[in-house]
Amino acid sequence: MLDQKELIELSVGDEFTMFLIVTKCELKTAINGKSFLNLELRDKSLAFPSKVWDNAEDYAKKLKEGTVVKVAGQIEDFKGALQIKIGKINPAKESDGVKPEDFLPRSTRQLNEMLDELNKVISSINNPYLSQLVETIFSIEKLEQYSKAPAGKGWHHAYIHGLLEHTLEIVRICELMCAIHANLNRDLLICGALLHDFGKIEELTYDTTFDYSDKGKLIGHIMIGALEVEKTAVTIPNFPEELKNHLVHLILSHQGKLEFASPVEPRTLEAIVLYQADELSAKTNAYKYAIAADRNKGGRWTRFLPLANTALYIPDENLDSQK
Repeated sequence: MLDQKELIELSVGDEFTMFLIVTKCELKTAINGKSFLNLELRDKSLAFPSKVWDNAEDYAKKLKEGTVVKVAGQIEDFKGALQIKIGKINPAKESDGVKPEDFLPRSTRQLNEMLDELNKVISSINNPYLSQLVETIFSIEKLEQYSKAPAGKGWHHAYIHGLLEHTLEIVRICELMCAIHANLNRDLLICGALLHDFGKIEELTYDTTFDYSDKGKLIGHIMIGALEVEKTAVTIPNFPEELKNHLVHLILSHQGKLEFASPVEPRTLEAIVLYQADELSAKTNAYKYAIAADRNKGGRWTRFLPLANTALYIPDENLDSQK
């Protein structure tokens, strides 16, 4: 177990010496023609940009994505964004006893607790065709990948077990909507919630850093998931064509709009609910972590978040206890 402070605990001006992992490493050329190394360094709590200006070519040979490094540096504010000013940086030694997985962020929820919740959801699906399809897709091997994968590279639930956590949040929202609107097809909607991001187990890599696989870049998680349903449904005798089409539609439309890379837009009640549930889970998680990341910056607002198209207000941590 790695015993050191976390980046999220540090404030502007704090100096530190700690182990971090390289999650981005690009050799670039500045306007003046000088080479520099553009880095992103992280621990379980945060990722910060950084640069190496001296001997950049030499460092580029030693550092790559997934390299664990020992860094002596300082947290600084550069044009409103926090970054690491590097004093020294070198690859960690084997004797340091640190591994890449020590630096990957993880869900704060217990895995066993989430797996129990997932199994209860799967067993609650009454439609025999959907029940068999989900149980077939969630084989032991696929379940292991599904329960480990992040839900994204960096925007929301971007941590180990994040996909499972995100999915269970969506299931809860969908269950609430089914309790309010009895005409929703509950089994179809829950099945769609379980499978909407299933393709991310192949779209993303998450052994040393979070990135997109070749298959993920070429096909994407939406199509991977839709093809998995098509492939599995064929193996189930007499699987209703219309039911399969509605389930595939949930997967294809869950990102809501064509400009958000959704092949089709939601055209059923269940698809609209799934899209909105996905949005609510993803944005709440992303905004929560953005606020936590900038809390120690010293201001009342986060940096501008391009995906949110705004900065976010940082509330007082003791606000709930004030009377």
